[in-house]
Amino acid sequence: MNAQPADTTQPEEPLLPPEPLPTHVRGISAEQRSAQEEWEAVEDIQSVLLGRSAGPVPLISFNEALQFFQTTDLSECRKKIQATVHRQGLAALLHFLFGPPRLQQQLQGERDLALAIAQCGLDDKQAVHMRILQTIYKKLTCSPLGCPRYGTHWEELGFQGADPGTDLRGTGMLGLMQMLYFVMDSQMLPLALEIFRLSQHETQNFPFCIMSVNITRLVLQALREECLSRECNRRRQVIAVLNDLYAAAFLQLYRVWKSQHKTVADSGFLLKELEFSTKKKPKQLLKSLETYVSRSPVSTADGVQQPSPLSVSSSRAGEEINFTGICDLQVELEGEARLI
Repeated sequence: MNAQPADTTQPEEPLLPPEPLPTHVRGISAEQRSAQEEWEAVEDIQSVLLGRSAGPVPLISFNEALQFFQTTDLSECRKKIQATVHRQGLAALLHFLFGPPRLQQQLQGERDLALAIAQCGLDDKQAVHMRILQTIYKKLTCSPLGCPRYGTHWEELGFQGADPGTDLRGTGMLGLMQMLYFVMDSQMLPLALEIFRLSQHETQNFPFCIMSVNITRLVLQALREECLSRECNRRRQVIAVLNDLYAAAFLQLYRVWKSQHKTVADSGFLLKELEFSTKKKPKQLLKSLETYVSRSPVSTADGVQQPSPLSVSSSRAGEEINFTGICDLQVELEGEARLI
């Protein structure tokens, strides 16, 4: 009997049922699933821009960002610093006799750090820079999702174009740092969101981020003209004073803009008024902010509204900051306060 040839055909694999959809995808429509995939693609783009593995970019606190600049080598800026306005002749004499006191020597390093940050441009290769930008976007839009580095979404926040980095003239990264302070400080965030909502008004709208950068420019100008030295010496702080004056000036602008139904056409005049106030009446502005904060609730991590403490910067008072890699720079400021 002839042997039967061996059957070499492979047995058919049984058909398996399709894998169940993940729990977070079940029960959603095709349109919702498509939107989710688009946002996941946004996160992938964001990760590529940051040079990091896929995943959401974490928020960054003001103190963490500040620590980055404290420990970063900014020596390339050293030759550009002009810490104070240069005066000659009668102007120098009058300033010496009747002007504000000089900033205490132990505070000059902190002042120079602020001015150095103002000279730093937005760098796509610096992960901290990108986290600052993403944090501002997420906090203002109240979104847990990030966004691409470039795009029209930045115009919706009040930048002039698709690249926020082109709108930081004269303020550099300090312009973004003060926005970061505004949205990451639990006492300031409600005010920041209220101003941002007003900036989206049908008739009273204004470019929020451009206005913010202009206010930072005014604060820098007041610092360089030594108008803030008395307050800095009293509190033994510089950056905290700059941040509070920034918020106080924004609060003043918000109150006038909202109550008097101002529009973008009025912005130049209002910025001139703010320039006068930041230089001649900084203490009054700061007191106004302190009063506002003390009467306003503050959101806690669990969403519970609690009264704010009386002092705007009480949580930062007494903090000791060690400065390394501080450089000198000159901050170029336009003579006329206007929207850039």
